[in-house]
Amino acid sequence: MASQTSPEQTLTLTLNGEPHRAAAGSIADLVRSLELDPAKVAVEHNGLIVPRSALADVAIAEGDTLEIVHFVGGGQDDDTWSVAGRTFRSRLIVGTGKYKDFAQNAAALAASGAEIVTVAVRRVNVSDPKAPMLTDFIDPKKVTYLPNTAGCFTAEDAIRTLRLAREAGGWDLVKLEVLGEAKTLYPDMRETLKATEVLANEGFLPMVYCTDDPIAAKQLESAGAVAVMPLGAPIGSGLGIQNRVTIRLIVEGANVPVLVDAGVGTASDAAVAMELGCDGVLMNTAIAEAKDPIRMARAMKAAVEAGRDAYLAGRMGTRKYADPSSPLAGLI
Repeated sequence: MASQTSPEQTLTLTLNGEPHRAAAGSIADLVRSLELDPAKVAVEHNGLIVPRSALADVAIAEGDTLEIVHFVGGGQDDDTWSVAGRTFRSRLIVGTGKYKDFAQNAAALAASGAEIVTVAVRRVNVSDPKAPMLTDFIDPKKVTYLPNTAGCFTAEDAIRTLRLAREAGGWDLVKLEVLGEAKTLYPDMRETLKATEVLANEGFLPMVYCTDDPIAAKQLESAGAVAVMPLGAPIGSGLGIQNRVTIRLIVEGANVPVLVDAGVGTASDAAVAMELGCDGVLMNTAIAEAKDPIRMARAMKAAVEAGRDAYLAGRMGTRKYADPSSPLAGLI
């Protein structure tokens, strides 16, 4: 609840590493007193990130430590996106499979600018417990790990996998995929919906891989999905987005973030996803299997940013016939 303390009271805080005096009130009040827009900043309060939706409900107190940040440069200063109360600047999510080694994976991640990586949950190699691990190269304190259920073909297996992931790392934001069969790796939507309901009831925040079906996407949202992730094409195919109309319909009908997941092969595919209004794009093979994964990661970063800019700019209308850029009247 917002503070009930008298507004005349002043508090001593540590704000962005410096002593600061502020009137008692909420974090939102403090942000406004700095002539900042609460909708355009991220706030850490005593070591915990406060969702923007809660800034008006969290009171500041004597001795609090706050960090208030915003983004500068890059042409998209305030164009962030949020999922389950967590805000990110990069709209590109990358996987951690198929790379030559963990070092190459980490270098590609850095080149992509991604802030979220998907990670598969696998058994510990008990025969070589000192073998390198992903966490040795990609710090989960600096990059958001998104445990996924890759390789699961039943709701039961997916739920079990994510319960183990939460126990291992405390993660509640997860990526759910339940596959129907091995040839196409298409999702089994009946099992996916069942798993979504169970996980949401257990406090998980599932981002869910699904078919490019607007009805299925709404059903997942109703079941507790915090994001829907329709495939552009089969996993690892590199075919690009096959059904632009249905992806656009999912975007128009969703009240949660929509991210294209699977099928991206090159930068133009990522740009198309963003031009359709998606909140982001997830990819793995397109970068990992490129001849130069680091350069492809940079290309994907640029493509996602360009596609997002194009969507925000609003494309011109299409016409059946030509429309000259220069007037034809007055020609010599």
